[in-house]
Parts: sequence; C-alpha cells; structure tokens
Amino acid sequence: MPPKPWKTLSSREVYKNPWTRVREDVAEMPNGKTTLYGVIECGEAVGVLPFIDDDHVVLVRQYRYVFDEAHRWEMPTGGVKPDEPLEAAARRECREEVGYDAATLQHVSTYFSSKSIVQEICHLYIGRGLTQVRVVPDETEFLEVAVFPFDEVYQMVIDSEIRDSMTVIAVLHAARLRNKTVLLKQD
Repeated sequence: MPPKPWKTLSSREVYKNPWTRVREDVAEMPNGKTTLYGVIECGEAVGVLPFIDDDHVVLVRQYRYVFDEAHRWEMPTGGVKPDEPLEAAARRECREEVGYDAATLQHVSTYFSSKSIVQEICHLYIGRGLTQVRVVPDETEFLEVAVFPFDEVYQMVIDSEIRDSMTVIAVLHAARLRNKTVLLKQD
C-alpha cells in the first residue's frame, strides 16, 4: 500500500524572482504531527543534446555562480516560458546557447531534478539535423561553444567531469540509443 499523503495546512511565499519562488509550508503528516517544509518552485526546464553528425555533439560552457566554476561542459538547457510548448523551448535554448536549430527533437526523458525540496520538471531531447543560426544568448549568459566527439563526452560523464544532471541523463540515454542502433545493425 502506498504511503498516505501529507496535508498542507498553510503556505506562505518567502521569496520570488522571475525564475524561482520559495515557499514555506506547514504540513500535517499521516501520524497527525505537523512539520515545517520549505519548497523551491522552478517550473519546467528543457535540455537538448545536439548532434552535429552521428558521432559529434556541440556543448556549451559558462560560469555557474552557485558552484563558482566555469570549466565544465554541458548541453543547452533552460527554463520553459509560460505557455511555451516544450519542443519550442528546447529549440529556443539550442539556438540561444549554441547557435543551432534542430530539425528533429527526440524526447528521451522527463524527470524531477530533486524529489524532496525542489519542484522542477526537466524534459530532455536529442537534437538532430542541425542548421547553424545566429547566436543570441540571454543577457545573463556569457558562453563558450565547442564540438566534441560523443565518445569523449560520454567519458566525461563517466569520469564526473560533466556534472549537470540534465546533460548526464541525456548523454546516458544517447549512449543507450547508440548501442541499441549498433546491435540492430549487427543482426
């Protein structure tokens, strides 16, 4: 039998900006006791692993304030705007961050970035049939873009050089799909 749900008794907004809302709830647990629960609302996010050809992907590197680092590569990712279709958001992020438009997007995963305190749903795609377009990054983005052999990117994930969860999950799905294709060709 699944665990019984908790009941929200009260909720108050603690902080809000255009990307994030933090709230503090008082929740009643199944045993009747109450607890204070902090929730960070981020909405939905998309990520695209753009393949230049069957063996190369384009990645982006930027300064990440939270971890005070600028040396890790990741795929284009970003938030979904209100009422924006997911695929449109994925295409927009790919254009803005690496300067490519994807003719096709293959959905590979939808997941929660954190199951405990962050309310964010991530949607991951593999992009193919890329066409180069003019790069117009967001005003807070200062980006470096490079093309890598997929096998090198896969190894960077295995070695924990790439730590962004969206990129890690997308690369592992892409590797799975590539192995499946290789097996089908061998049959």
